[in-house]
Amino acid sequence: MLRRSGLGFGLLGLGTVLGVPTAHGDQVSLNPLTPRPTHFAPRARRLIHIFLNGGLSHVDSFDPKPLLHRYHGRPLPIPNPLTERPTGAAFGSPFQFKQYGQSGLPISEMFSELGDHSDELCVIRSMQSEVPNHEPALMLMNCGDTTLSRPSLGSWLTYGLGTENQNLPGFIAMCPQGHPVKGPDNWRSAFLPGIYEGAFIDSNHADVEKMVANVRHPHLDLSSQRKQVDLLQRLNQRHRERRGDDPQLEARIQSYEQAYRMQMEASDAFDVTKESEATRKRYGEGAANRQLLIARRLIERGVRMVQVWHGKWQPWDNHDELEKNHRKLARECSSGIAALLTDLKERGLLEETLVVFGSEFGRTPTVETRNGDASKMGRDHNHYGFTMWLAGGGIRPGMVHGATDEFGFQAVENPVPIHDLHATILHLMGMDHERLTYRYASRDFRLTDVHGRVVSEIIG
Repeated sequence: MLRRSGLGFGLLGLGTVLGVPTAHGDQVSLNPLTPRPTHFAPRARRLIHIFLNGGLSHVDSFDPKPLLHRYHGRPLPIPNPLTERPTGAAFGSPFQFKQYGQSGLPISEMFSELGDHSDELCVIRSMQSEVPNHEPALMLMNCGDTTLSRPSLGSWLTYGLGTENQNLPGFIAMCPQGHPVKGPDNWRSAFLPGIYEGAFIDSNHADVEKMVANVRHPHLDLSSQRKQVDLLQRLNQRHRERRGDDPQLEARIQSYEQAYRMQMEASDAFDVTKESEATRKRYGEGAANRQLLIARRLIERGVRMVQVWHGKWQPWDNHDELEKNHRKLARECSSGIAALLTDLKERGLLEETLVVFGSEFGRTPTVETRNGDASKMGRDHNHYGFTMWLAGGGIRPGMVHGATDEFGFQAVENPVPIHDLHATILHLMGMDHERLTYRYASRDFRLTDVHGRVVSEIIG
């Protein structure tokens, strides 16, 4: 009861008196975001998740399929698996591929700027999701379940590990111009205490005061604000005692404390004008590139996880004019992704920072048809096999893991379900996915539910 009420502060207070250890074996701290020991030595201390929401086409980016050109405009010699919408003939990639680095990793012209980092990437070509629909696929990728309310990956990480900077949220989600599909559900804490919820930032704003709105009080200094917050918290505590256990109220109470602390560092962390002109130029213009620079500034200040969404809604969901739209979207972020990897490596941060890149699923190697019309030249959703890549943080570099069939429709070699990806990420962060649990509704829940295998083959 004490653990579930007051954001866990009841149990934390009791633990301080009685010396009760946490599930990790460390002494209980009064601050629920205090860094906590890992289950074993971590390979990564921070996570940056680059999310190309909507569905990047793997056969046009990191999984070339020359056979598609031979069958272009003709039916495949195998039946098309069932996807969300009907598909027809083979659709050969309009993008040219080139091999890079000692690894010879093929990367399409869309992301040619990543060629210099080919020997740092671990490309998983055999990712598998469960459904070809955005909403459940997003929930599975972020929260480990397609339908039920579950805590997000970032919430599990901050619950298990805490964060290294108490003046900034432990988990930050950035997306220009608004929310992606499913909005805050993607970074929710669900039944975990509200303090572990992701903090959303609209990174479309270049002005820090608009990006992190109302973080500074227009009239009071910090000392006066401290007195104000303390009074407000006492009143809130009385209100909570009368209402009983109310997780939403508890989360709101804790948010006031966090907002007060954010004044110490938020403006500095999000202000990219403090970077050199050369650095800003290397990342490139536009919100999608700028937020990648912000991500680096956040993780080097101790934020545990930063999730970087490409844009509002589902920009990579290109059911028509795929070549035109994918090319445009790649131009908006490719220089920033390359600059991020360069920055992390030059600053000695890449070894302890895990970078994850991908979408909720891939796209079909066949053209989408609408009422028999295939002239729009787009691809449908494909959850049977798609590509993600990882870098840094203990990942074995310069390799390809798994494979799709010769057309790119289904994973046929070393398939990696989403639960396995989550288990591997937690492992790299020093956490056993079977031991990182939270008791709720008389059951011990975990991110991977009853599934998950650490993909040891991609760990260096």
